[in-house]
Amino acid sequence: MEKIAVISDIHGNIPALESVLSDINSRNIKRIICLGDLVGKGPQSSMAIQIIQKHCERVIRGNWDDFFPKPQEAATIKWHQNQLTIDQMDYLKNLPFSVEFMMSGKLVRMFHASPKSVYERIQPWDSIERRLSMFENTAFTENIAGEREPDVVCYGDIHNAYQQNIKGKTLCNVGSVGNPLDLTQASYAILEGAYNQTEKGVFSIQLVRVPYDIELSIQLAKEAAMPELEEYIQELTTAKYRGLNK
Repeated sequence: MEKIAVISDIHGNIPALESVLSDINSRNIKRIICLGDLVGKGPQSSMAIQIIQKHCERVIRGNWDDFFPKPQEAATIKWHQNQLTIDQMDYLKNLPFSVEFMMSGKLVRMFHASPKSVYERIQPWDSIERRLSMFENTAFTENIAGEREPDVVCYGDIHNAYQQNIKGKTLCNVGSVGNPLDLTQASYAILEGAYNQTEKGVFSIQLVRVPYDIELSIQLAKEAAMPELEEYIQELTTAKYRGLNK
């Protein structure tokens, strides 16, 4: 039996990331997978990339990681882009779309948002057809088992942790480390089972919430003179998306 920690949506929030990594270390978990969105929203995107590169075995591309290295007109995005080095921009460009492996006889697939795009957003309350579409094989997924579809899908993107069993398959959102929009605590998941084992065995997913120093995250954003500060503070302190404040 092995435990794998799955984190996502760091968004430049280092106090949250450090708290999550500390919790992972306290559980003696050695294998960490990151589901993208390392950058933006928070003030320390460059440091987030450095820490993720050091601690994560595999990292995949999120929607922020996808558009971040491309020319942008918005002043806020430009400010965040200016925090990164050229090498870090190249790192984001080359992140893979998905990762998959066998665990206790289950085919596990992980991507940022959906098997079709890093920009397609699937919520836990969407139609069953849309949620089942998360198990489809596409030209973007690795498809290590040929035509077989995954038994378990883990993703990030929506900053809202949940787990559902749908028609014999398991859909899990690991939530957000640095910008949770369901509870004001960092979120990640732990998968436990026999890694790389094709025979059926014991398997579990645990969703974990980790408190962190939100005031420190806010102070760091203030010290950096980060744009859209009030919107960021709202999201960290209320777990309410800034687009819902009107």
